[in-house]
Amino acid sequence: MIYLGIILLVLSALLGAPLFAVVFGAAMLGFVATDVDLAVVAIELYRITDTPLLVALPLFTFAGYLMAESKTSERLMNLTRSLFGWMPAGLAIVGFLACAVFTALTGASGVTIVALGALLFPMLTQSGYGERFSLGLVTASGSLGLLIVPSLPLILYGIVAQQLGVGESFTISQLFLAGIAPVMVMILALSVWAIWRHRSVPRTEFVVAEVLLSIKAARWELALPFAVLGGVYSGYFAISEAAAVTAIYVIIIEVFIYKEVPLKKLPEVIRESMVMVGSIILILGAALAFTNYLVDSEIPQTLFEFIRAHVDSRIAFLILLNVMLLILGALLDVFSAIIIMVPLILPIAVGYGVHPVHLGIIFLANLQIGYFTPPIGMNLFISSYRFKKPILQLYAACWPFMVVLLIALMVITYVPFLSLWFL
Repeated sequence: MIYLGIILLVLSALLGAPLFAVVFGAAMLGFVATDVDLAVVAIELYRITDTPLLVALPLFTFAGYLMAESKTSERLMNLTRSLFGWMPAGLAIVGFLACAVFTALTGASGVTIVALGALLFPMLTQSGYGERFSLGLVTASGSLGLLIVPSLPLILYGIVAQQLGVGESFTISQLFLAGIAPVMVMILALSVWAIWRHRSVPRTEFVVAEVLLSIKAARWELALPFAVLGGVYSGYFAISEAAAVTAIYVIIIEVFIYKEVPLKKLPEVIRESMVMVGSIILILGAALAFTNYLVDSEIPQTLFEFIRAHVDSRIAFLILLNVMLLILGALLDVFSAIIIMVPLILPIAVGYGVHPVHLGIIFLANLQIGYFTPPIGMNLFISSYRFKKPILQLYAACWPFMVVLLIALMVITYVPFLSLWFL
């Protein structure tokens, strides 16, 4: 009977069954095989409703969707260009910074490619950057913001890791701090390479009046990260309360101050964002049930002992971890990868002395590179569709950016101080 269930589950997955259904099925089969009451699945679903941090997901997601509907992307581009356009390869650096911030605010790299790409790609090509470089920049930069506040994947990793209770305890606020230096290393590496390659491209003039005008235009969005971080780290409000403040603030500025999103469109934005949240929560509930089965069956411990027998050093384990995560990042979306793989990887990593916060940064740094890793990285197909370019052309455009980011990834992986400086 169990074998028949496994066969049906595999067939369902191959035929395109929803991820949460496949994970639920795997958990239920595991519990049936070990004679555990299936009520434990319902208990796990109920348990996530009692997680205070879960409130932050729908609120931050809604705020991101709402900002994506406005002209925030244009204001960010104008601001970063006026500030950094005078530097060698200034427009390329503008692209890295603007994409990173916009991805962090909206929570989706695909939205960044579609929204910012429409502005950035023609600006780059008209300013003397080659088409291949411009395509690669827009595609690779679309996921740079996964480590910046208030990144949804960062929050989700924190929720899943905290539920496991493995290794040293940490807070979501500490995760937010941990992402600052690594993302700066990545942007710096990309900027240095862009300057070396395009140091002769004409620059824009630094004009104080333009800087002041662009700051004035984007002043409401600029205040948001400082308000969230300031409120959280001053202890004035918790992450869930920060999410509520963010959602209300974004409604006020986009609907009533900028008036770029009509009030009548709010229900549509709410519906679209909550469909995304609903899918994440379903997968999360299924994954926690599956995690319960894995823990009861001591599968992570068994896997750790197997790896320990074949991998005798922490450095070798981290190399193996990076390779595996890059492959996963190309195959799965970031939410699915976090929910499915963290329960398996975290206990093993802790056994090798890796701090859970450092693992989270390594995890997301790999996944953001995986977004544009051939052959099936999601950003490659989004860019191919958006700019109407052959997918093979995107492969060729992205590989230099991947090499640069892999070098940065090695630094992030083997210099844990970058992620743990505040501990």
